[in-house]
Parts: sequence; structure tokens; C-alpha cells
Amino acid sequence: SKGNFEEDSQKQPAVGHWKTLMPSKGSKEEPETGCQNAGGVDETQSTEQLNVSRLRSSSVEIREKGSEFLKEELHRAQKELKLKDKECERLSKVREQLEQELEELTASLFEEAHKMVREANTKQAASEKQLREARGKIDMLQAEVTALKTLVITSTPSSPNRELHPQLQSPSKAVFRKGHGRNKSTSSAMITAANQNVTPEPVSHECREVDSILFAEFQAWKESPTLDKSCSFLDRIYREDVGPCLDFTKQELSELVRVAVEQNTLTIEPVASQTLPAVKMSAEECGGPKKCALSGLPRICKHRIMLGDSGNYYYISPSCRARITAVCNFFTYIRYIQQGLVRQDVELMYWEVMRLRREMSLAKLGFYPSEM
Repeated sequence: SKGNFEEDSQKQPAVGHWKTLMPSKGSKEEPETGCQNAGGVDETQSTEQLNVSRLRSSSVEIREKGSEFLKEELHRAQKELKLKDKECERLSKVREQLEQELEELTASLFEEAHKMVREANTKQAASEKQLREARGKIDMLQAEVTALKTLVITSTPSSPNRELHPQLQSPSKAVFRKGHGRNKSTSSAMITAANQNVTPEPVSHECREVDSILFAEFQAWKESPTLDKSCSFLDRIYREDVGPCLDFTKQELSELVRVAVEQNTLTIEPVASQTLPAVKMSAEECGGPKKCALSGLPRICKHRIMLGDSGNYYYISPSCRARITAVCNFFTYIRYIQQGLVRQDVELMYWEVMRLRREMSLAKLGFYPSEM
């Protein structure tokens, strides 16, 4: 603007010079023109200065507003950056926590897996041990069953095989061992020596006739043999033979003897072969070599009994021993029938049962062999 102003001021004399050459009405026009030009220049200068000041003020304002906007953006960016930093810190903590939990879970899983493997190995070893023991027991039981089958097929209480039972060749030396036990074999062989001498005459030389009622009850029991005394066959024998035969003076001890005979846990042994000391008990309960514990009478007791594994021995007289032996013989034979070890005709089995019932009847009436 200053340059334009200078150019205009330089051009003014030329214009004035041309005006002086031309005709004019008077000399008064020149000063007016010069005043007008001077006034126009001042106005232009003031306008330009105003514009410059406006531009300066607007530029300052724009700069201030721009700086404020930038400050706000910077402040907002700083806030967002802080939030991002906090979020990153939180995420890093979460990641560390997850990694720690994963490590702990992995360690616990490995520990649990090792524990399960150890338990499985222990159980497997125990199972293998039990299997070996079971196989050994099975082999033993199979051999025992084979021996029992051989014994039952070739020998019965009515006609024992002396070759299989050498103790029967000399009745005076017959020994009553632990034969009436649950897991003991050949239990009847140890009480057969007394049976063969009790029979007055061979059964084949007697006249006999089958009782239809008794035979029907035995046949019904033979279809499904059981030791439950609720069936009619065993109920009759309990009432007529077993109960009276085991009914001694000492009622409490008699009941214990009956239960032991039914459960196959009764042991009879000679007094001379005792290996365990008798438990000290009252003379009324235990008896002694000269007093029977069942009858309470003074008798010479050559045998004693033990009920189960109690360890208590009771001295019994020969008569009481014969009664107990007769009942044990009966239970032994019906157990053989129940287990399928007796392979005979039904009628032959029936007469064997009748013979055993007769043995119980004779014993409860007081008949017994002298060897008792």
C-alpha cells in the first residue's frame, strides 16, 4: 500500500503539469484537486491500516483459538493415553493372574494324575493278590469237593468204606478232630466210627415199609433242598428228633449247642488230645473230667466240645456225646444232599435219612456204644 501511495504521489506532478497546460477557468481549481488527492490518500492509508490491524487481530485470535483447541486436544489425548495405560496395566495383571492360575491348574492336574496312577497301581496289585489267593482257594475247594464226592459215592454213614477211613478199622482209637466246621472237609468221616456200632442190625435184614406222608415230605424237600426248618420235612424232624435229642438239663448251654450244630461250627475232641488250655469257668457251666456240663451229672467225661471260635471248652459225658454226634450225622448228610454230592436213588436217600432219625431216637433214649 505504501508503494502504491508513493507511485501515486510521484504521478501527481505530471497530472498537475498537464492541467496547467490546458485552458482552465482559473487558478483556484488546482488547490482543490490537490486537497482532494491528499484526502483520498489519507483515507486509503487509514483503511489499509485498519485492514492490517484487523488482519493482525484476527490472526492473533485465530492463533489463540488454535492454541486453545490444540491444548484441549492434547489434554484429551493425554486423558485417553492415561486410560489406555490403565487398561493395559489391568489387562497385564489379568494375564499374569490367568497364567498363574493356569500353572497352578496344570500342576494340580499333574499331581492328581500321578495320584490316580499310584492308586490304580496299588489297587491293581491288591486285585492281583486277591486273584491269586482266590485261585488258590478255588483249587483247594475243587480238590476238597473231589475228595468229598469220592467219599460220598464210595462211602455213606450206613456203609462206610474202611479203605478210605483207616480210623474205622480200630474203633477204640477213633479220634474226633475238628470236623464239624464250616470250611473243613470230610466232617462226617470223623463221627462215623460211633455210627456203625450203634446200628443193632443191618438195615437190609429188616422188614421195612415206606411211610407215604414222610416220603412225600422228603420228595418235596428233595426237589428244592434247603436247611430252612420252616419246610414240612425239616420241621417234623426238628420237632420229633433234633429238638428232643439236644434237650439237656442245662437249657442255656443246650440252645448254644443246637445253634452251633445248625451253623456247622461245633468241635468235638478227646480230652487226652487237648492242645489248648481250657478257660477257667465255673464247674456248673464248664463241667470237668468228672462232671458233664450239659447234664450236670457226675460222669467220666472223655470228650469236650467248643462252640465256634469262642475258646470255651465244655466237658461232656459219653451219652451227651452220642446225642450230639447223631444230630451232627443227620445235618452232615442233608448238607451233602443239598450240595449235590449224593448220587443215589430218592428211595435210598430216604431210607438213609430214616436210619439217621433212628440213631437220634436211640441216642435221646440213652443208647450209645461202649466206645463212647
